[in-house]
Amino acid sequence: MADAAQIFSEHRERLAGVAYRVLGRIADVEDVVQDAWLRWSTVDLDSVDDPEAYLVRVTTRLAIDRLRSAQARREAYVGPWLPEPMLTSPDVADSVALNDSVSTAMLLVLESLSPLERAVFVLREAFGYSYAEIAGFVDRTEPSVRQTAARARAHVEDHRVRYDTDRATRAEATQRFLAACVGGDLRSLVQVLAPEVTMISDGGGLAQAPRKPIVGAELVARALVTFAGRTPAAATAEIVELNGGPAIVARYDGEPVSAITLHLVDGRIETIHLIANPEKLTGLAAAQG
Repeated sequence: MADAAQIFSEHRERLAGVAYRVLGRIADVEDVVQDAWLRWSTVDLDSVDDPEAYLVRVTTRLAIDRLRSAQARREAYVGPWLPEPMLTSPDVADSVALNDSVSTAMLLVLESLSPLERAVFVLREAFGYSYAEIAGFVDRTEPSVRQTAARARAHVEDHRVRYDTDRATRAEATQRFLAACVGGDLRSLVQVLAPEVTMISDGGGLAQAPRKPIVGAELVARALVTFAGRTPAAATAEIVELNGGPAIVARYDGEPVSAITLHLVDGRIETIHLIANPEKLTGLAAAQG
């Protein structure tokens, strides 16, 4: 019979996936998963009929509690708040639901839900748990969970933007965008941007980044060229897989200094998420190492 550590290891990736979609911050995810392990390590395994259900229930409740605390802290955040980027593998695209639910665009929409609504939405839409299972996870009745899920789904549908999902299109646009930024080619950069493109930058008051969204191809292109010009000459930039799609990570002395995710509509970049807050790049540094 498998021991506690082996069973937990088998489910760890799923637990982290649930926690990340609920919280959007790597450090919080690591804390929640560690707390779940501490609780699991003291359980009498013979008393647990379904280890996955037990672990998802514990992880979900820990994540909801942590999100409630985090939302209060975010009210004092300097400038726009974006989810912390997470390295993903290309095979996440094998599941459309998982891929969409981990995108920064979707995570931002989920930010406007209550912690309970967000958890229920993630468990249902991303991981496909039944309403009865979710009811047990969040300690609610099944009818209540159905109502919460319907309310959350309606909110998401009303607020989400349908960005392009074709990987080849996204990869090509990301390559063109990176080449234009590195070369300081303003004209080429404008050509890959939608006329009303919006750039949202998250510096958290700890890095140079605009504290308000910038709108319009010309203004965004100039801001990006300026931002690229401030990057140390020895810095490097590469295209990596972040949050289920191609993105750009710039590094200096091996440490990440910014992460850029592009969202396309009809083949042109409609929204740019730029993260420069060093506290939100530690996960990329750790994963690289």
